[in-house]
Amino acid sequence: MEIKALKEEHWETVRAIFIEGIHTKNATFSLISEVPMWKEWSENHLLHSRFVAIQNSKVMGWAALSPYSEKHAYRGVAEVSVYISMEARGKGIGEKLLKTLVKASEENAIWTLQSRIYPENKASLYIHEKCGFNALGTMNKAGQIDGVWRDVIILERRSKKVGV
Repeated sequence: MEIKALKEEHWETVRAIFIEGIHTKNATFSLISEVPMWKEWSENHLLHSRFVAIQNSKVMGWAALSPYSEKHAYRGVAEVSVYISMEARGKGIGEKLLKTLVKASEENAIWTLQSRIYPENKASLYIHEKCGFNALGTMNKAGQIDGVWRDVIILERRSKKVGV
């Protein structure tokens, strides 16, 4: 398996993996109708930190950073997205992508990474903690999926290299 920069040519598979995540109801508050096309997605994610995991010429997962805020003071804070295809889960791909994302973030002056993860998404919580993220707390009833209120755990990784 190799990790490569996520490019437009990967988008249809990346989009399909994102939709798989939506179907689990444990990955995002996004609805399928809200999944953007390439141009919009690309405009909302940092160019320097977006990756795909490729195995046997097939995209198995992806990871990207989006800005936390447009305010200048938060220019070094980004939000993490990591999605793995159903067929590739449990093979360490998420951890490899997240480690690559952490490294790229530090190379590009990002000092804090944040993630919001459902408590039920144990695999995602595990890889984030393994990659140096700490739980800050739980946002109770952060949003609804199918009329059911869902909590999210807010995790943060503060760089020891950038913004110290």
